[in-house]
Amino acid sequence: MINTQELVRRFSKLKSARGTWETHWQEIADYVLPRRADIVTKFSKGEKRTERVFDSSAINAAELLASSLHGMLTNAASPWFMMNYKEPGLNADDKAMEWLEECTKQMYVVLNRSNFQQEIHELYQDLITFGTAGMMIEQDEEKVLRFSTRHISEIYIQENEFGRVDTVYRKFKMSAKGAMSMFGDVSKKITKLSEAEPYEEIDLLHVVYPREDRNPNKIDAKNKPFASIYCDPEDNTLLGEGGYDEFPYVVPRFVKSSIETYGRSPAMTALPDIKMINKMSETLIKAAQKVIDPPLLVPDDGFMLPIRTVPGGLNFYRSGSRDRIEPLNTNANIGIGVEYEEQRRDAIRKAFYVDQLLLAQRVNMTATEVLQRNEEKMRMLAPVLGRLQGEMLQPLITRCFNIMLKMNMFPVPPESLQGQTIDIEYTSPLARSQRTGDITAASRMLEMLAPLAQMAPVFDFLDVDKFVKHTQEVLGVPAKIMKSEAEVAELREERAAQQQAMAQQQAELEQAKAAGQAAPMVEALKP
Repeated sequence: MINTQELVRRFSKLKSARGTWETHWQEIADYVLPRRADIVTKFSKGEKRTERVFDSSAINAAELLASSLHGMLTNAASPWFMMNYKEPGLNADDKAMEWLEECTKQMYVVLNRSNFQQEIHELYQDLITFGTAGMMIEQDEEKVLRFSTRHISEIYIQENEFGRVDTVYRKFKMSAKGAMSMFGDVSKKITKLSEAEPYEEIDLLHVVYPREDRNPNKIDAKNKPFASIYCDPEDNTLLGEGGYDEFPYVVPRFVKSSIETYGRSPAMTALPDIKMINKMSETLIKAAQKVIDPPLLVPDDGFMLPIRTVPGGLNFYRSGSRDRIEPLNTNANIGIGVEYEEQRRDAIRKAFYVDQLLLAQRVNMTATEVLQRNEEKMRMLAPVLGRLQGEMLQPLITRCFNIMLKMNMFPVPPESLQGQTIDIEYTSPLARSQRTGDITAASRMLEMLAPLAQMAPVFDFLDVDKFVKHTQEVLGVPAKIMKSEAEVAELREERAAQQQAMAQQQAELEQAKAAGQAAPMVEALKP
């Protein structure tokens, strides 16, 4: 039996523990992501949210980092993951690999047809701004998969003993009519409100957590590994109970302290510089206004008419008098302010990895130089990639695969695959770039060994076939432009046969030549 009072009590504790984060998030969002800056401060729909922003450096830097992560990790234009079998022998099984490749291809089709690309970009922006982001993955009857990035103000998270988020409380608003349609007449409060004020919004609570008291022998929704509970937190009314086979949320953290549940972001690192540059920009704007439209010195007598400062305005003064209207020189040094502003912009760019993302590339750079630049770029993002693989990409792909498997979106697998475990390998540009160090090292080795090859057979230590295959995998060369192992073997057999035939012809020619040279000698020796 679900104890809604206990759930609401746990929610109150999570809400209290998150209070200090909310003020921090609100301040960051005001300057970095104004359109989602309704955490503590509540805005009306359509209300302006950028009045506190005088410099957009942080907004642009955050958008650049979000777009870069989107392009490097989950780019719709290129494959960013593939699946392999944990059992090495199955990876050499043609039928098993054909089935897995077909499943991977089908997953890409479904992901691109869904709203994945829109919602994942929102997740990247939340991650960079707040340090914590949450996205729910649900089954959709029309498009198979449905993604929804939840606002940071709605979700409250809890970790398990391994530091993984396995509990999410989501407090959200829904109209009384929508709640009635979703849950039925299980609540007298909602029923009455839907009749009197159908579009009046009410607060609801959705809780997802590991279900410990389930019966694993049953497959109904109330015995699934993860519970899904909807309730009214005001009167502790249970509205609905269900479950999930796997955790439906992905909750990545950008970087995280071991003693904290929520993550920290580049925006938090850059917040002092962001606030400073906004204050400096505001001051410089006022200083520029004073230079362009300066305050006026006006005598305290003799001028009874109002001062006209508009272009072409006429102001009268006594003829022959030195009393006149003059501008007040404030001696504002705008240049110093602009210099300090640029220093703060540089600090903001560094916090958001802009310098690494926009590494200058010269004209006519060699392939090795390009690889080295990319390697340097990705080295800076390596810690982020490791956490995102474990907290975002891995559970995301697993969740999508299981939903599609339950909906029979894949072909029938061979019998040999029953009970086999599938591993996920990331093939995104960022993941490949982190492996280019192998190619760079191998290229350097070839350059060093080339002069020595004339003196000794040093290349006997190099397996060229393995080197080519490894280079293809790391660089992401399409498999369709590569010859298969069978084709390569056939080509080598033909080449060997041709070489053998040529060698045989050469031997026959030499034998014939030798025989021709020996014929006169034989004739001379005859009696």
